[in-house]
Amino acid sequence: MVAGISVTTMNNAHAAVTTADFSDLVQQVTPAVARVNVTKTISEAELAKAQTAEVLRQFFGDRVRIPDRAATPAIENAYGTGFFITSNGYMLTNHHVIEGADKITVTLNDRTELDATLVGSDERSDVAVLKVEGSQFPALPIGDSNSLKVGEPVLAIGSPFGFDYSASAGIVSAKSRSFSRETSVPFIQTDVALNPGNSGGPLFNQRGEVIGINSRIFSGTGGYMGLSFSIPIDAAMDIYEQLKTNGEVARAYLGIYPQDIDRNLAEAYKLDRPQGALLTRVSPDSPAQKSGLKPGDIILQYNNVQIMRASDLLNLLNRAKPSDSFRAQIQRNGKQMIVSGKLAYAPDDVRAQGGDQQSDDIQLGLRLRDLTEDEQAEIAKDRKTGILVTTVDPTGLAARSGILAGDVITNFHQKPIKKVTDFSNAISSLPKKGVVTIEVIRQGIPAIIGLRIE
Repeated sequence: MVAGISVTTMNNAHAAVTTADFSDLVQQVTPAVARVNVTKTISEAELAKAQTAEVLRQFFGDRVRIPDRAATPAIENAYGTGFFITSNGYMLTNHHVIEGADKITVTLNDRTELDATLVGSDERSDVAVLKVEGSQFPALPIGDSNSLKVGEPVLAIGSPFGFDYSASAGIVSAKSRSFSRETSVPFIQTDVALNPGNSGGPLFNQRGEVIGINSRIFSGTGGYMGLSFSIPIDAAMDIYEQLKTNGEVARAYLGIYPQDIDRNLAEAYKLDRPQGALLTRVSPDSPAQKSGLKPGDIILQYNNVQIMRASDLLNLLNRAKPSDSFRAQIQRNGKQMIVSGKLAYAPDDVRAQGGDQQSDDIQLGLRLRDLTEDEQAEIAKDRKTGILVTTVDPTGLAARSGILAGDVITNFHQKPIKKVTDFSNAISSLPKKGVVTIEVIRQGIPAIIGLRIE
């Protein structure tokens, strides 16, 4: 009898499954999708030098020295996908598609090529906003990514490996996927076949509404392996509005370091099951500390939303705005209680860059952020202040001078550095050619580096 019931159930389930036909939808939405063409000017010598140095260091360590040779300008072409969200020419794509671009054009499905202006770009969400001149563009309808269901059919259109307007379909595999604290959106996971070139393209539901921006794949080969991730359109539209209106993205700050609770921790903290976000650290003078939160607290609910994992809490915080109020149900020492407070502006991290606001620190090949209070306290022991180098372009001037990610810059061109703005101001007094000094703290040890400007 069990076997008979199982067969009947399987047959009914099979009968309920139908293959989604997206043919009409593809024809309808394709005019609003465009190929994004990016041109970058680089030095062949710089690129070859960086690649060769990295290979040789793997074998010989830091003993290797790479001789300079004449730099020959070279053009690097890259591409991705974008789509219209307004009839007057505003488009969305990925930050990583246009990052470092000297020129951006878009090619429409009728082969029309238009110059595009970068309105703004946000690295943490991987969202960029473009604008082309004109009117009556076929803007796509925006859907509700919050209403997506796991198992729902979805469609992607893009330019994988340069094959323009390729359509691929699948289902929603999971929601609210988080990769790290460096990303600030809860990704939609699908099994839609995405490959290089699909980045920045739209993800559609069956009604032809955009519910995501295709952003990345999980792969050990560089190609599709069954796991694709898209930025929810509601998060992307929030970024779009901020970039369009303010030229930057303002993020909320609570000041916590949460982690997941496993079976052992659940037993240790006397929880019925693994749930909640365990606070391993609370930053001094942060909204979290002011509300009374302490390390060891477990956040079970945040603004009446149940927290099962640390990513649930981070997703809520990433969508919040500075000055928003919060109310959290926590467990402390086996007892539950309520804490409340107000969020603040996040400390400067990887800032959103407006298209006409690319500063000279990026041209040097550096991304910088202000130190947190805890980080500042560490170097204050030596009566120092500074800013943190978060990323170093391997082909930039800073990399060639030996500056590394993780360095704390305390002095630049004989000027003390307290904030990123101090560094930007110091750039205005740099010579057009020559060597200037940068004082850094690297792994707790002070050092002085000569930066050659050329």
